[in-house]
Amino acid sequence: MPASELDLELTAERTHLTESRAALHRMRGRAEALFSTGNQVAGDAYTAEQLGRHMARRVKELADDPDTPLFFGRLDIEEVAYHVGRRHVTDDAGEPMVLDWRAPLSRSFYRASVRDPQGVATRRRFGFVKGELTSFEDEHLDRGEELGTSSRILTAEIERPRVGPMRDIVATIQPEQDELVRADLGDSICVQGAPGTGKTAVGLHRAAFLLYLHRERLRRSGVLIVGPNTAFLSYISAVLPTLGEVEVQQSTLDEIVGRAPVKAVDTAQAAVVKHDVRMAAVLRSALWNRLGEPTEPIMVSDGSYRWRIDLEPLRRIVDEARGEGLPYAVGRERVRARVVGLLQRQSEYRTGNSPNEGWLRRMSKVAPVAGFLETCWPAVTPESLVAELLTDPSTAGDLLTADEQEAIRWVKPPKTAKSAKWTLADLVLLDEAAGLLERETSFGHVVIDEAQDVSPMQARVIARRSEHGSITLLGDLAQGTAPWAATDWHDILAHLGKPDAAVVPLTVGFRVPEVVVALANRLLPALGVNVPEAVSLRRDGDLRLLPVADPADLDARTLAEVTAALGHEGSIAVIAADAAVDQLRAHLTVAGIEHARPDELETAARVMVVPATLVKGLEYDHVIVHEPADIVAAEPRGLNRLYVVLTRAVTRLSVLHAKPLPQPL
Repeated sequence: MPASELDLELTAERTHLTESRAALHRMRGRAEALFSTGNQVAGDAYTAEQLGRHMARRVKELADDPDTPLFFGRLDIEEVAYHVGRRHVTDDAGEPMVLDWRAPLSRSFYRASVRDPQGVATRRRFGFVKGELTSFEDEHLDRGEELGTSSRILTAEIERPRVGPMRDIVATIQPEQDELVRADLGDSICVQGAPGTGKTAVGLHRAAFLLYLHRERLRRSGVLIVGPNTAFLSYISAVLPTLGEVEVQQSTLDEIVGRAPVKAVDTAQAAVVKHDVRMAAVLRSALWNRLGEPTEPIMVSDGSYRWRIDLEPLRRIVDEARGEGLPYAVGRERVRARVVGLLQRQSEYRTGNSPNEGWLRRMSKVAPVAGFLETCWPAVTPESLVAELLTDPSTAGDLLTADEQEAIRWVKPPKTAKSAKWTLADLVLLDEAAGLLERETSFGHVVIDEAQDVSPMQARVIARRSEHGSITLLGDLAQGTAPWAATDWHDILAHLGKPDAAVVPLTVGFRVPEVVVALANRLLPALGVNVPEAVSLRRDGDLRLLPVADPADLDARTLAEVTAALGHEGSIAVIAADAAVDQLRAHLTVAGIEHARPDELETAARVMVVPATLVKGLEYDHVIVHEPADIVAAEPRGLNRLYVVLTRAVTRLSVLHAKPLPQPL
């Protein structure tokens, strides 16, 4: 295309961008007007409240960030141009100016090829700088032209420096990623993703896609994103709002089970036992063994009447309720209701009248009925059930060995369950106990990231919240660092209640440079898992292994490396063994280098000092690794931790070490 035509095309596209932003602004204005006048047009208070909530949500969804491109691509189909962007934008007549990337037609932007053009004559990608359209690049599929991953604009977007929260990848989704993103709501999927393959982005974009396709259904049942820690959730928190989705719940597993404050710490052995799936059977047995047999008839005085229920019908009520497989607390109320029902029938037969609600409530609480329930189906709370088990673990019987029972036994039992000092692992047991008593509300879809570190008991926490929904499981077995880390995805899928979920590998990386991937891949044979090696399409990147002769100079050399890194664009992370972090932060402070913690998103600091145990799922342009040997020595699965640390770099990796590098390197 001649230069003059290119300039005209670029001007036309910029005009379309300006007009599209103006149209989006008008759409938001109309939504704001409806929000402010909703109580005047609604027929009643309830309708006004519902309309207000809907319009408030709509106003948020239509927010525009001038630094974020409103559209990133265009499809020419049958001489009609369709711009593809992050949300649907229409003109005043309702005609589309920008198609939502999730719309059926937009699928061709990601899937069309010379082999299967899907009716697309030309696919255009746009280049932007801080929201300003600066260039475009065409693939004439009808002429056999296809750039694929050699696209200059695609490559520039993937390699763009990263500062602040994680970005969406709608402009760079690859066909194999798009297939996962657009999977049906009913399908549960496990993504085994090597570092840099975009598995986290796939999970988040799948959530956004499902909300687009099944909005009302998922608005009622909800979508839950589960991450490994708050730093990770802070990092990914901006992705879904950027895509117009503002009502997705994000939580860590610790927050989900946080029904009580954590005031104690388990020994390593105790934590392993408490996270073992056998604890589910232990708690189930401890709960249901509480049931007893009725020992005497129920005799109830009711004014001048006396009602009696004999032992045989009472036994039958208990046996039938137990056989119905109900949660414990539901079963208890079912027994109570059936006992009251027998009393009601006697009253109706004798008096000829049907008792009112007040009579039924009174009969359900009279001493003979309450006494019968406490004998046959006693009341219990999650706290009391777990406290009794930890006070006397011998009730586990053969389900736990004697050593395991001693490992979880409280050294000094609390006087009451309310005064107990719970550990993090105890909270998982409390959640299991609560699930035995009452059913949890199920989300429509749950995304679990860094799932390789989810224990069997934690998996059951999620299973209770996705019983009637689907899941997207994301992780990398090679990055498992917990004592109970999974070595086979089918094991954890079984604990999640989704044994038939497909396990899909992603091995082609777009984030981590080839030189960094090659270094990390040296560790794979020593990690004890069977996963394919990552393959990177990025031939750029810089790797430096920097030995330090005198250990006393290691921190100073690290400081010098940070100073040099500040001469480049992008984010910088100093990653070290947890024990070294405070000292490194102190050095940076003395040197006057502004730095922050990984969960501090509202900061202008480019330098983060990150404990190795918190870096999972995060990424930085330049990673400076401080003494790998200490990272490995800090925990039993230290090599797995180092694998995670090395693969956080998206442009440059510097490894400083005074001690010998771990053997596989």
